[in-house]
Amino acid sequence: MRLLNPMNRLYTILIALLAAVLLPGAAFAAADAHESAEGGKLDPKEIIFEHLGDAYGWEVPFDHHHRIPLPIIVYGTDGFHCFSSSRISGGETYDDNGVLFRLAPFGSPHQGKVVEMVNGEEVRPIDISITKNVAALFVSVLLVAGIMLWLAAFHRRNRFKAPRKGLGAVEACVTFIYGGVIKPTLGPQAKRFAPYLMTVFFFILAMNLLGLIVVFPGGANLTGNIAVTLVLSIITFVCTNLFANKHYWKEIFWPDVPVWLKCPLPIMQLIEVFGMFTKPAALTVRLFANMMGGHMIVLTLTLLIFIFSAVSPYAGGGATVVSLLFSIFMLLIDVLVSFIQAYVFTMLSTLFIALAHEHEHEHEHNESAEAGSAAATTAK
Repeated sequence: MRLLNPMNRLYTILIALLAAVLLPGAAFAAADAHESAEGGKLDPKEIIFEHLGDAYGWEVPFDHHHRIPLPIIVYGTDGFHCFSSSRISGGETYDDNGVLFRLAPFGSPHQGKVVEMVNGEEVRPIDISITKNVAALFVSVLLVAGIMLWLAAFHRRNRFKAPRKGLGAVEACVTFIYGGVIKPTLGPQAKRFAPYLMTVFFFILAMNLLGLIVVFPGGANLTGNIAVTLVLSIITFVCTNLFANKHYWKEIFWPDVPVWLKCPLPIMQLIEVFGMFTKPAALTVRLFANMMGGHMIVLTLTLLIFIFSAVSPYAGGGATVVSLLFSIFMLLIDVLVSFIQAYVFTMLSTLFIALAHEHEHEHEHNESAEAGSAAATTAK
């Protein structure tokens, strides 16, 4: 293995120092802001859920008091209203032609949401604002579309050449997912569903990786938002059931089991229909829980610095070193998890779609192969 040359060593040291400054620095800015807001009391739970949740602005690095404004679009009591989030981000009330809007304060039933003030009471309008998560979705879509168009343009110009460096890594992912997952599983149906499945893989991967970046355009915890993972799972559910063949529906409503399990009480039918909905539920929760857990661990490790510093300066110094090392380690693990979760979601989606296109003779062949394998195992 070659040793790093002096220039590469310098880059490695600079990156390590930058990480050492960025991670605690961002947390310190957040903690300092919360201590000021709470009168010197640090609330770790509030900090964690604020960073994991959605917002009407994008945080500025090292400055928790200011945000990049985003458009607020609401339908109130007298129609649509559109204004910048900077007008209400400081807790003030904004008067839009006689209609008052503000962010609901801490402790309100609509905490952190835009509300309309009607006779001194908070009324929640229909909110279709461009929040941080919505803007991050646009960024992810543009990023994935740009990279795929770049790869397609390269192959149009160079028909018999393979891309290198970053573009080569993208093509390696395309080949791995299509050649290793989609084509062997779906067979003749691979070209029909490959556009959706490839899009899902790169879209989830882009959202996961952008969520690990603490500065704009990253920092939005998209796959840690159960609404985002639910929509992706519903699309897979629709693709699975809308384009399913007759054998799939036969196995749902009249499965190959003893009649007394199907009639007069539809026991197996209820189990099969219930199983149709547990598949997208499993996809939703698996992606959401894994990505949410990774972000929460990193934030918790960083906040340990301030918790131990309140006990003793020496404890705070030790916690800083340990938390920083574990935070960097967890971020590296999260990069790996980002790829794994995108791959698992795509693989399971491919498997569910393939099961909906399985023909009866294939089903019988699989059952006979499983029976033969079980008999051979018993004989041994």
